[in-house]
Order: sequence, then structure tokens, then C-alpha cells
Amino acid sequence: DGPSNTTPMVRDKLEQYGVVASFFVCGNNVGEQTADTVKRAYDMGCEINNHSKSHQNMTKLTEKQIRKEITETSQRVEEITGEPTHFFRPPYIAVNDLMYDTVGMAFICGYGSNDWDDQVSVQERSGRVLEQISDGSIILLHDAEGNTKTVEALDLLIPALQQEGYTLVTVSQLFEAKGISPDTHTMYSDVPVKN
Repeated sequence: DGPSNTTPMVRDKLEQYGVVASFFVCGNNVGEQTADTVKRAYDMGCEINNHSKSHQNMTKLTEKQIRKEITETSQRVEEITGEPTHFFRPPYIAVNDLMYDTVGMAFICGYGSNDWDDQVSVQERSGRVLEQISDGSIILLHDAEGNTKTVEALDLLIPALQQEGYTLVTVSQLFEAKGISPDTHTMYSDVPVKN
């Protein structure tokens, strides 16, 4: 849901542990004041992807409105990184056929921990992710404004994942490692090994 004041803290944690991630940004948050935050994440090997322009329920939009939400966000990212967005995370995980037909990117869901809810503790955030994932899983966390509990949870989560033998990669790197070409009419929480 960033970039926000939390994004640099998340990025610093990733850098501290020598790992990368994919950030799904909202176009309305990408501008002059956050360009450096986006560029630094990209330059350290993170991937910048699309979470719509205005973070609204896109199942209620027309094809033209959907296209605008995606295109404007991708353009803002490309102006900063030189690269368009490659994946889309639908706001509220609300999807319909018109969105799949219009967006032109694979949809990403992932395994979350309700870390958008401030009532969920740091330990719960880490624990819930660790309970759900397996090889090929995509982890969903939020770098929304003021979400410092998720930043703290990374100090529990990343070492635990590394100790279990996981390698943390971007979404694009995950698809590549599994030998899978992403399907633009599919929502992924896992990327299975190609048969």
C-alpha cells in the first residue's frame, strides 16, 4: 500500500538481512516526495509492482477506469525505475473477469497475517506467516503508513525463514526459479514447480 513513511524502514530491514522483496505500490503514493524511496528499493534489487492508482474496489469500475488505474501507476513507476510493473495485486483481493481481461498482468494474492490490523501483535504477524507457507509461497505484508509492527515482525520472520532454508526473492525471481510463465488470468499465492 506504499510507498509511505514505513517503506524505508522495511527496505532497511531487507538490506540488513541481505534479502529482496516485491513492493506493490499505489500510484497516488508515487510522486516527487516518494521517488527516492522507490528508486532506492529498486536499486537494491527489489521489484516494484502495481497495486492500482487509488486502492479502490476495482470490480465496480469500467474497462476504461481499470485501464487508467493500472496505466497511471505503471507509468509513475517506470518514470522512476525505467521499468514498467510486471505483476498486479488487486485491492481487497476483489477481482472479476473484466479485470482479468483488462489488466494484462498476473494477479498476486499471497499469504498474509492480517498485518493491516494494528491489534495483531508482532509475534502473531510472524507466526501466522510461518504457519502457512511452503516452498514457492508468496508472503503478503503491508508497508502502509505507520505500520511499524510489520517492520518489527521482519526481525522475527526473516531469520526464521532463513534458518528453515528459504531464499527470499522477488515475485519475478520466484516464477523464474520455478520455471513458470505467469498467466494473466490467474491469481497466485504460490508458484508451483513446473511439471
